[in-house]
Amino acid sequence: MLTLLEALLAAFARGEPVAFTALVETRGSTPQKAGATMLVFADGSQVGTLGGGCVEAEVKRRSLQLLKDGGPELLTFQLDDNYGWDDGLICGGRMRMLVDPIRSGDSLEYYQELRTRLLAGTAVTEAVVLDPGGNEPGVVGAADRFLCDERGEIIATRARHPAPPRLVTNLRSLAGRPRPYVTAGISYLPFLKRCRLVVVGAGHVGQKVAQLAHDADFDIWVADDREEYCNLARFPAAKRLLVGPIEQTLAGLDVDPGTYCLIVTRGHNHDEEALFHLAETPAAYVGMIGSQRKIKLIFDDLLAEGISRDALRRVHAPLGFDIGSQTVTEIAISIVAELIAHRNLGSIPEQYARGSLLDQRGTTD
Repeated sequence: MLTLLEALLAAFARGEPVAFTALVETRGSTPQKAGATMLVFADGSQVGTLGGGCVEAEVKRRSLQLLKDGGPELLTFQLDDNYGWDDGLICGGRMRMLVDPIRSGDSLEYYQELRTRLLAGTAVTEAVVLDPGGNEPGVVGAADRFLCDERGEIIATRARHPAPPRLVTNLRSLAGRPRPYVTAGISYLPFLKRCRLVVVGAGHVGQKVAQLAHDADFDIWVADDREEYCNLARFPAAKRLLVGPIEQTLAGLDVDPGTYCLIVTRGHNHDEEALFHLAETPAAYVGMIGSQRKIKLIFDDLLAEGISRDALRRVHAPLGFDIGSQTVTEIAISIVAELIAHRNLGSIPEQYARGSLLDQRGTTD
């Protein structure tokens, strides 16, 4: 979304008209889900996609018309013979699209505020009025948009009319990471708070995990004592690079309940040092790579050093979903899948949960 907003603002700065389009409601089986976005430029080029096929082509055609002379509009598509035959989409689903033409002289305050919030990693919800209250779509109030913060307060509007009272009443908390939903004629599109992922260890696994996790909307911090590994060339998307001895780097690290911590260093001693400093933090998640034997040895050492048993029970180790990983990329995919599951669901699904090694037979009491 940030890439699309940057392209929108850049086009406006050049004086080029551009149409912002978004999939704001789906019903049944559809090739794309609510929240997909696309820009359409006057020359017919685009950034992003709404799912391709006939529907996207029709949205683009209408966008080009509205760029010449028109205001925001909602388009509805039934995936039947008219919009599904060529793409194999005859499945009865329905898609509703927003088209918002932007021309020179228009206010971009709404898009600028959305960009600012997303850059800061804060959560917001976009509310799009589909049914203004008994009227047919396309009449008064339809396609009006309101941006709400985590407290439910409206912080920006792109609307011709006041917000309907039901807008805030039906706004869901973002704490549970809700998916897009429609209630009482209003589509709610959440932009969720980004979580920080601290990757301790800048080797091959750490590098690949950082790359994939960034694409999955984590903010990446990397810690390692080797500058030749912990640098922007290897981690171009990192928000912070923490180079120095592990014990010094992690001892004063700002770890809050929204932080995810991953220990993938090059050796047993570094892993143990990192876990010593991270196990009892309020982090949402602490995970460590390694064999069961190595993890048990580290846990025993840390218990002897005074780290609590309860803190170690929270540590996810061995790390990653069991998908038979053999290569670095496969290992990283298994780890990032676990991170995403924990972030989106609040815990690891039962079918993937390994259980704490502290509770398994053979672990030192």
